[in-house]
Amino acid sequence: EKDPRKSLHVEEVATPELGPGEAIVAVMASSVNYNTVWTSIFEPVSTFGFLERYGRQNDLTRRHDLPYHVVGSDLAGVVLRVGPGVNRWKPGDEVVAHCLSVELEDPAGHDDTMMDPQQRIWGFETNFGGLAELALVKSNQLMPKPAHLSWEEAAAPGLVNSTAYRQLVSRNGADMKQGDVVLIWGASGGLGSYATQMALGGGAIPVCVVSSPEKAEIVRKMGAELVIDRSAEGYRFWKDEQNQDPKEWQRLGKKIRELTGGDDVDIVFEHPGRETFGASVYVAKKGGTIVTCASTSGFLHQYDNRYLWMNLKRIVGSHFANYKEAWEANRLIDKGLIHPTLSKTYAMDEVGQAAYDVHHNLHQGKVGVLTLAPAEGLGVKDTGKREKHLAAINRFRGV
Repeated sequence: EKDPRKSLHVEEVATPELGPGEAIVAVMASSVNYNTVWTSIFEPVSTFGFLERYGRQNDLTRRHDLPYHVVGSDLAGVVLRVGPGVNRWKPGDEVVAHCLSVELEDPAGHDDTMMDPQQRIWGFETNFGGLAELALVKSNQLMPKPAHLSWEEAAAPGLVNSTAYRQLVSRNGADMKQGDVVLIWGASGGLGSYATQMALGGGAIPVCVVSSPEKAEIVRKMGAELVIDRSAEGYRFWKDEQNQDPKEWQRLGKKIRELTGGDDVDIVFEHPGRETFGASVYVAKKGGTIVTCASTSGFLHQYDNRYLWMNLKRIVGSHFANYKEAWEANRLIDKGLIHPTLSKTYAMDEVGQAAYDVHHNLHQGKVGVLTLAPAEGLGVKDTGKREKHLAAINRFRGV
């Protein structure tokens, strides 16, 4: 029935064998991303196929090919054990993990690790992810936990924060600069809430698209001034399953120009996919960039290529982030320049409900899951820094 509550279960399973260059982390908290939803509803494919293919690589990867999948692509916790060849990290280190799992045995990955042919998303295309009491990671996934955040707050940004950084800020993505007008779909959501912060912090001008007055209020509290409430505007980009309505694209473009004082958007931060992609290509300015990932409303995009080729626009595909990009994104969190957008935290045995809520867009920002942490609010080491940023840290709480 495509219900995560029927496919995600909490069980005791064996701790995986620790290999060279790896670490076992005692997970204090994790979070739910859309890839956990995809896993739980077996769309677009069953992730057990990923585990089977990974397991065929060598004797060590065979551990991942199991009749169960420990999912989850975020964590905050404590290093418990490290394998041979791990020198930077030691037991007791408080860490967060990014979700790029990469072998780096091919030259293609040594300029940008996302180009490695054996690049995978941990906890989605590998086993032993972060929605567990113990997780298995490669040591080059680890980053320092920001000391002013609780476990659940520190676990929330990982995947989406790094994804937004590469997609919007990095030269591998849109290479945003000061003054760029950036259209951000789902600006209060798990991914868009970090893109909004990065646009504001980087001197760009975000045009935030949301789906309710409540979400509009959230992005205004983040500092955004140009907000489009889709529910109020009533956009219908599709006439039916087969045909889009260009007049609705035009109406969106007109609304954007009203807000910006006549400017079209330099960058479209695209992640809904099928529902919005035709409009995104249309509203980007001449020479503009549509940078895309995720496609949460559908993977098959349709757009009018005349508006792309005749106006010299670019479509850039972006997928997660390399270690350097993830490290820089985490550094922004640690410096208090970007803040978690955690709205709600679930207990471990409620993870199915957490994924269900994300699947049906019943959440704001990110939702966390407590694993080994017995309660919320634990793990804070730098109370002075926390007090300075407390209002921003709590901005999404309870909404």
